[in-house]
Amino acid sequence: MARKITAKGKQPDWHDIAEKFDLWLPHIAPVGEALLEALNARPGDRILDVASGTGEPALTLARRRKDVVITGTDAAAAMVDVAKRKVEKEQLSNIQFHCMPAEQLMLADATFDKVLCRFGVMLFENPYRGLCEMTRVLKPRGRVALAVWNTPSTMPTLCWAYRAFKGRVPPEAEPPLDVATSMSKPGVLEALMTEAGMRNIQIAPQAFHQEFDSFDSYWNLVEASGLMKAQFDALPAEQRNEVRDEIALLAKTCVAENRLVIPHEFLLATGGK
Repeated sequence: MARKITAKGKQPDWHDIAEKFDLWLPHIAPVGEALLEALNARPGDRILDVASGTGEPALTLARRRKDVVITGTDAAAAMVDVAKRKVEKEQLSNIQFHCMPAEQLMLADATFDKVLCRFGVMLFENPYRGLCEMTRVLKPRGRVALAVWNTPSTMPTLCWAYRAFKGRVPPEAEPPLDVATSMSKPGVLEALMTEAGMRNIQIAPQAFHQEFDSFDSYWNLVEASGLMKAQFDALPAEQRNEVRDEIALLAKTCVAENRLVIPHEFLLATGGK
């Protein structure tokens, strides 16, 4: 059955990195833009952003569209706290955030006209249950837009990390390449969405690039954001520079005109109820 997803790898501690996660937002912003375009919000829409993290792309939509009402949710309380502070600071009146897991949304049936989720489904403890909850809270003829990472070969940054840490840290501490790309296998995401009650499903790959002034700029971001903290904590201290050097070597294929331009690909999935 498509409901069972088996994957391995150590995810970041989302509570621990909440205050640093925004460092990555400019580099994944094109994914949020693609989702918002696919969502096609209309005046008066009630919109749910599941696994919103520190608030994106829900906050971007709230700033642009004062004629919609948005709810954002995330399972990590620290992430939600960051998002709430942004709402308060900007005095946004059309958006609110709540801490709740995707698999147990404390929201009424058929409440939302649109539901979106950026890079969340593959990280859910139970992706099928999370998708079922999205369907439950969606109004009849409502629309869903999801983004998940595509294949390992189209996610170079995590693939590099996986190769560099593999054999240097215990298997359970390896970067979560299997988890992040678990929805990329042919038919998996479509089957899950179908079983969860969604229809008119369309899934297509979308490309974007992450650009940095240099490899050093990229590496400084990796370290500052804490995204690989679990792996570094499990790594013998004397091998830290070895990992950096190996990833730098792998990244050379993405150097263009003295800049690091890293191609990535995600799957954009839409459906309805």
